[in-house]
Amino acid sequence: MKNTKRDYRKPVYRIGDIARISGITARTIRYYEELGLLREPVRKDSSQRLYSKEDLIHIKRILQLKSYGLTLSEIKEIITLSRDDPSGQKSRLRLLMDYRKKLREAEEKKRKIEDYMKELQWHIEQLEKVRDFNACPGEECARCEYADFCEFVNGNELKETFSEDLKGDSM
Repeated sequence: MKNTKRDYRKPVYRIGDIARISGITARTIRYYEELGLLREPVRKDSSQRLYSKEDLIHIKRILQLKSYGLTLSEIKEIITLSRDDPSGQKSRLRLLMDYRKKLREAEEKKRKIEDYMKELQWHIEQLEKVRDFNACPGEECARCEYADFCEFVNGNELKETFSEDLKGDSM
């Protein structure tokens, strides 16, 4: 049997206090209780919920995990592991797995953003080079340093057409 007893000789918080301190609403705290993310609080005679310093730390941990991109379902699994394994090893290993997954996802997002920024830079440079919007694609494409990157020239007949036009101009 798990020890769910709390030592209330330590500071005791009401739901409004703990909500204000943690920066979330009382409704969110009750929701976390419903999901099993927080233990059922001790209630005073007036059925007022009472929380300990440990509960506040637990709420802050939930918020931290959420800020790292974990879902409430993933957080619940980690909390369940921590309750079932007092050594904390299962939770630690699960968090390592989740954090590595989030890191891979972030690296992929970063790569996509960098590709997008590179493409925007290319468009900016192209628009700065041409005087007329309709000039691209045009005669300059065959000499363009971005010809291999350009979606207008690369992979279609335009590249051949512009190369042939340039040969005809040089004769």
